[in-house]
Amino acid sequence: MGIDQKSRILLLEDDDSLVDGLCYSLRKNGYEVETAGHVGEAKEFLARRQYDLLLLDVTLPDGTGFQVCEAVRGQGNQVPIIFLTASDEEMNVVRGLDSGGDDYIGKPFRLGELLSRIRALLRRAGMKKTGETASEADSLVCGDIRIDFAGNRVFLHGQKLELTQVEFRLLSLLVRSNGRVVTREIIFEELWDHSGNFVDDNTLSVYIRRLREKIEKDPSKPEHLITARGFGYCWKEI
Repeated sequence: MGIDQKSRILLLEDDDSLVDGLCYSLRKNGYEVETAGHVGEAKEFLARRQYDLLLLDVTLPDGTGFQVCEAVRGQGNQVPIIFLTASDEEMNVVRGLDSGGDDYIGKPFRLGELLSRIRALLRRAGMKKTGETASEADSLVCGDIRIDFAGNRVFLHGQKLELTQVEFRLLSLLVRSNGRVVTREIIFEELWDHSGNFVDDNTLSVYIRRLREKIEKDPSKPEHLITARGFGYCWKEI
């Protein structure tokens, strides 16, 4: 299945007016869309069918999109997940990442931004399934950290780290550039499909902090994931 050729999307959203507009636009762009208005209905759909991407509202009448994400990840399903929410508070960004989400977009959002994120995540998911990139068939060892691209896993001192897909891609980019500063612009382009203008520094800072909490002995005094103020970030070998 091509990433824009009837990829199947499940939209979990209880705002009927938003559902109508999104369904029209997504179908016009070649996606097959199914909709659920509450958490229970979404879980029923997921039990019956496979989807290529999930669009999850955060606040629903009977729960949250986080609960759906956690249930999906708990079953080992790595389907790409984007959260839709009216709140852009950092707490919700962190909760979404921790539950296993891949991306996050606050309402109101521009349709073009959402479509770019969808295309980027579907392309990467397709590449991982088919092995289109050589890097994902390799592994990289840098000091005490080992990245298994084929298995989408990272090991620190021999112990597997629990990372979201975005955290995995970000860490991989930085470790590949060991000792060199990676600018914020390059990070945005690498992670968000050359459309980094709609990803702000605050969101990137959240990803960086979450990585530090999982890797650094003292996240408040990082020794390996270093900020190059005014430029970007640099990885120093462990």
